Amino acid sequence: MDSFDHILNWSLKRGSHPFPGPDGGTCINEAAVVACGFPYRPVKSPLDLPECFSRPICRLALRLNDEAGEADRQRLMPFVNRLACADSPEVEARRAAYIRAHIDLDAPLANCVPLGEGIRILEGALAIGRQADPLGLDEVAGRMRAARGEAERSRASARPLGAKLKAWLGLPREVEEVG
Repeated sequence: MDSFDHILNWSLKRGSHPFPGPDGGTCINEAAVVACGFPYRPVKSPLDLPECFSRPICRLALRLNDEAGEADRQRLMPFVNRLACADSPEVEARRAAYIRAHIDLDAPLANCVPLGEGIRILEGALAIGRQADPLGLDEVAGRMRAARGEAERSRASARPLGAKLKAWLGLPREVEEVG
């Protein structure tokens, strides 16, 4: 699992991003949506996730993602395929209580815990209740590649006609259009 981010050539970024992002990444929850086979969607809060995602766990994951520095954030990559583990309301309440007992997610970002401690809390919350269905790395990598390709095709089709013609003809972008 340590090579997860290397295999995907993916990086986790702070905040929500257009998929796949100009810098090749998204936040942990957006990556999890795609890794679990759903179409990409921006995730600004856990409420933006499919129902099969645990809201308390994804709220913690989002907080850890946004608090971590660029290099440390990549330590969250192994959790991408574990967030789709929603359980009964009782189990979700136990997860939320466990997280609340260890970290105040309503505190300002400046009151963050060290990432190692946050990962320990995330692992503890994930141990409560239903576990996410296991996904093979090949399956996750394939889904990420397919989503990235679809996003690139979508971006290419959104270019103005003049830019498309220049690209098709192999002309540099700075060539002015003849009016």
